Order: sequence, then C-alpha cells, then structure tokens
Amino acid sequence: MIETKIVAGLAEAYLADSECYLVDVTVAPDNLIVVEIDHDQAVGIDDCVALSRYIEARLDRDAEDYELEVTSAGLTSPFKVLRQYLKNIGNEVEVLLKSGEKLSGQLKAADDTGLVVTVGRQVKPEGAKRKVTVWADERYPYDEIKYTKNIIRFK
Repeated sequence: MIETKIVAGLAEAYLADSECYLVDVTVAPDNLIVVEIDHDQAVGIDDCVALSRYIEARLDRDAEDYELEVTSAGLTSPFKVLRQYLKNIGNEVEVLLKSGEKLSGQLKAADDTGLVVTVGRQVKPEGAKRKVTVWADERYPYDEIKYTKNIIRFK
C-alpha cells in the first residue's frame, strides 16, 4: 500500500511554489488516493490537473497500482487546517462541539490553539417579558471542536 506521508510530501513539494495549499491526503486500503487542496481565492481545475500529473509522474504504477483523485476542499466541507479558518474569518460558520452542542455565528479569529466565534444567545433579562439576543465572542480550543464549516445562505 502506498503511504500517506509519501503522497503528502509530493503534494507539499509541488504546492510550495503555488498559492494553493494541502488540506488532506487519504489513502484507502484499495490504494484509492484522495488529495484535497485549497486556495485563499478559488481552486481551479487546472490546479488539480497539474498536481495530479506531478504526483502521477513520481509514483510507480508498475510497482503498485493506484487510483488518484485530486480535488478542492468543498464549500461546505469541515475545516481541516488553520489556513482554512483564517481564510473564513468574517464568514458565518457552524461549530459542533464534542459535547454535542451546535452553534452558529461569525468567525472572528483563529490561531494555533483555537477560534473565536461571535454567537447570539437568547436571554431573558430579569423583569423582562421577552427574551433578547445577546451577542458575545466565545473562544473554543480545537480539542473541544468536532467540526467547523461554512454556512451557506441563499437570500
């Protein structure tokens, strides 16, 4: 079986001179290799084709047969690397915590340790008849998050 780290190394070597970046590499037991890339603006089909050709030229199909798929990170796919979080600052995101709580809000910041999301919560002030929305920045470390992904709204 072809090793994930070999394919990841090839992809990173090629992408070092590109504006695209590596998001994920998976190798299934049947040697289906899936390489997922992203870009701060948009990934073009030419980016995927060029990377696919680069990887295919460096793997020996005679030694071990494989199927290679190079794709862009989906618009609603969960974020996997810090650069995806940074690219989506200011966007509305959905965060599922490992505790099972799901929240949505605006991604305010992200760093190596976690992210900050502005979340609106319904609170009933003392003596009030109705609940009001209170907006607050909440910080979550990555180890408490199951996934974070964009929310797409069609208006």
